[in-house]
Amino acid sequence: MQFVRLLPVILSGLLVAAHFLRNQDLLAVAITMAVFGLLLVPKKWAVYLVQVGLVLASLEWVGTGMQLVMSRQSMGLGWMRLAVIIGGVALFTLLSMLVFWLPAVRQHYGFTGKEVEQS
Repeated sequence: MQFVRLLPVILSGLLVAAHFLRNQDLLAVAITMAVFGLLLVPKKWAVYLVQVGLVLASLEWVGTGMQLVMSRQSMGLGWMRLAVIIGGVALFTLLSMLVFWLPAVRQHYGFTGKEVEQS
C-alpha cells in the first residue's frame, strides 16, 4: 500500500530521470535515481532529501520549459501548449511532496505527532 501512496513521487522521479536520459546526461540520471531510491530508506532524513530532489526537479522543468518556449518563440512557432504541459509537469512534481503529509507515510518514515504539530 505504501507503494501506491508514494506513486506520485516515484512517477516524478522517473519523469525527471527520463528527461535527463533524453539529454544523455547519465550523471544526472544516476543522481536522480539515487535520490529517489532513498524512498526505500524509512528515515526522516531520507524524506528531506527526496523533498529537496523534488524541488530541484521542479526547477529543472521550469528552466527547460522556459528554454523551449523561447526557442519556439524565436522560430515563430506556437508555444502555449508546450508551456502548459511543462508547467503541469513542474507543478505535479512539486505537489507530489504532499504525499509526505499523509499520516501513514509520516509514520512509515518515523515522524511522530510532535513534528506534525510544529509544521
